[in-house]
Amino acid sequence: MAHTYILYSKSLDRFYIGSTSGSLNERLRRHLSNHSGFTSKAKDWEIFYFETFENITSARKRENEIKAWKSKAMIWSLIK
Repeated sequence: MAHTYILYSKSLDRFYIGSTSGSLNERLRRHLSNHSGFTSKAKDWEIFYFETFENITSARKRENEIKAWKSKAMIWSLIK
């Protein structure tokens, strides 16, 4: 089981799109931990949306599709 997920930070008013083959809660915990990288800029990330796939290859493909939109409006419409 794998997931494509969208995190949202209210303080940054930004989305983060990712994928994981593990637990979504564990992945969020790692995003909120002390690390370097884009999600280290805020500590208020929340999982706003996710899709489940049979394998990580499919999840990453979907992640790349969403990232290619480069549109906050399209991401909001997907979430709703």
